[in-house]
Amino acid sequence: RIPSSRSRSSSSSTTTTTTTATATSRKRSRPSSLARLLLVAGALPVAAAMGDSPAQAVFSARETFKDVASAVAGSIACCYTGQPFDTVKVRVQSSPNLYSNPLVAVVDTVRQEGAAALWKGSVPTAMGMIVENAVAFGMNEQLKRIFPEDPNAGYVKMITQPFVMGFLTGCCSAVVLCPSEVVKTLTQVEGRGGSKGALSSRQVTAKIWRRRGLPGFFAGLESQIIRDGPFYAVFFGSYDLFCYLMKTYMPSVPEEARYFMAGGLAGMTGWAAVMPADVPKSIVQTNWESSVAGDFWPTMGTVLRQRGITGLYSGLGPALLRAFPANAALFLTVEFVKKGFDRLGV
Repeated sequence: RIPSSRSRSSSSSTTTTTTTATATSRKRSRPSSLARLLLVAGALPVAAAMGDSPAQAVFSARETFKDVASAVAGSIACCYTGQPFDTVKVRVQSSPNLYSNPLVAVVDTVRQEGAAALWKGSVPTAMGMIVENAVAFGMNEQLKRIFPEDPNAGYVKMITQPFVMGFLTGCCSAVVLCPSEVVKTLTQVEGRGGSKGALSSRQVTAKIWRRRGLPGFFAGLESQIIRDGPFYAVFFGSYDLFCYLMKTYMPSVPEEARYFMAGGLAGMTGWAAVMPADVPKSIVQTNWESSVAGDFWPTMGTVLRQRGITGLYSGLGPALLRAFPANAALFLTVEFVKKGFDRLGV
């Protein structure tokens, strides 16, 4: 029997209503696009407050606290371990006419300014590292919780995912780090040759504010992003890779030694990869008149014309010498503090 038109209409209406309700239910059960964007941007608390269950499931105030606190401790260890090498690197890169090689830079600096000059800029560096690594490690660990490793994923995805997450981390942390980098680099090159006009970090900060205001602290931001995006891609990606390789092929190596070795090698690999971007970045940020953007590529061109391709690797020796102990100390401290929190039940 063929149903009447009214029956068909009623049935169609019921089906439509059911379909709409089901679609609405499905739509509500999955996170909104805005929530996903907030998740990726690291604004998990905001997304959780919006009531999206994936955000609530991923975000953990306890885990975030552990990420940030361990990064703070690691930053201090990293800063004071590696600062003398960084000071030499910046001076060789920005003043090749004064320092023909790293050894000359060390000898002249110690003779004319004292050994303490090798730690010039440590305060803004430590402050910048604390903020930078709190953002970098916090965001990187958050991304790992948002996009956990899939044991069924292919080898290529397993290897490349940490590199992609590291790149996103670097681009975000560059914005946070830029002001302290500007102050640090200007402080490091002030007073070269023992001149009486050397300025402290506080005086450099005040001078930037007087001359240029807030934009002055973001001089060379473009250069910072060009360097830090690839750096953190290699830094975090190679750290996970080295840990995996040592755990797989060197299982007898103690866990602490694995963190130390992987951290040091990751730092050296990262710096070797981005040194051609670091040289123009140092030159740009040691110039009081540099702009926020637009100076990187012209500066790189000038370096290539005047010094050749080897000029883009100026300061590589001190950078690599610094990278191993500084980043070994960073990762070892980060992992050690995290495990300490776990033992304490934090």
